[in-house]
Amino acid sequence: MGQREKQLIGEVIDSNFPNDGKYTADFERRVAEACGVPYAVAVTSGTAALFLGLAACGVEPGDEVIVPDITFIASANAVRLAGATPVLVDVDPDSFCIDPAKILAAISPRTKAIMPVHVSGRAADIPAILEIARAHGLRVVEDAAEALGSQAGGTQLGSFGEVGCFSFTANKTITTGQGGMAITKDAAIHQRLRELKDQGRPVRGTGGADVHVSVGYNFKFTDIQAAMGLAQLETLPERREHLRHLFGLYRELLGDGANPRVHLPGFDTDGGACPQWVDALVEGRDGLHDYLLERGIQTRKFWYPLHTQAPYRGDEENFPASTRVSYNSLWLPSAFTLSDDDIHFVCQCINDWTLTAL
Repeated sequence: MGQREKQLIGEVIDSNFPNDGKYTADFERRVAEACGVPYAVAVTSGTAALFLGLAACGVEPGDEVIVPDITFIASANAVRLAGATPVLVDVDPDSFCIDPAKILAAISPRTKAIMPVHVSGRAADIPAILEIARAHGLRVVEDAAEALGSQAGGTQLGSFGEVGCFSFTANKTITTGQGGMAITKDAAIHQRLRELKDQGRPVRGTGGADVHVSVGYNFKFTDIQAAMGLAQLETLPERREHLRHLFGLYRELLGDGANPRVHLPGFDTDGGACPQWVDALVEGRDGLHDYLLERGIQTRKFWYPLHTQAPYRGDEENFPASTRVSYNSLWLPSAFTLSDDDIHFVCQCINDWTLTAL
């Protein structure tokens, strides 16, 4: 963040209207343009976007939604918020994303939707997921929280399903502090998202004599957040290129067998993929995590599988790939502020650890 964010936030303060207004509308329009869709709706968080996306697609109590076992818990929580039941399935051990073959076995008469998660900005197998959805009459709500600016085959992630959902928390490609966005190509879904976001009002209200056509909620964005987001969007191309560059360095120094104990699942950068951050599957992950931390290098261990979390407890035997991925993977340093020298230092430390751990 820098002077441009301060300038635009200052304009909002000077306008004396910090609520969901013209800056939010402009932010929505620009995100929609960047994603190649006609509609975008800004809301309070990525979790809220997922909930509203599910609700706008008709997910309701008694329904089931298929969710990958490896994801941030917000994915499953959004399903619960819609009154539905998340049905967990195992992931593909190579991509860390939902395994389409496991989706088929999880479909029941109550299944209403599939929620693929694009882990670290890496595309799930969207063609296979869409084919399954079409064959079984299911909706697809993409959790693209980590995938703004990332593409599959030249098409923006989040734009394949009925709804795509992004997060703008502080560690995302662009941030508004907190916040999220739901995008869609469907005019009816867009209208429903608007109503659900704003107390059932189909158009912006006055707070007084307004028409409320349905039950809705308060998930409105603010122009202060939108101002920050607009400033961040101006540098989105540079941010994407920097993240791709960081991954390229990691791949050069650690990938393709350069370090036998470290596997990078990688990204199809030629097809437009953009890392949110760089993840790695590591033999002896916890040892590497501690070794790097002792040298002032912070990494993050992967999420615990959802089937191990109290609200979603399940049998471990049903999730062999998720279990292996979760307990052997971490995110490597991927901040925008990192230099080439920083990445070289990180990789040198990783290679030093490999030698000491043999």
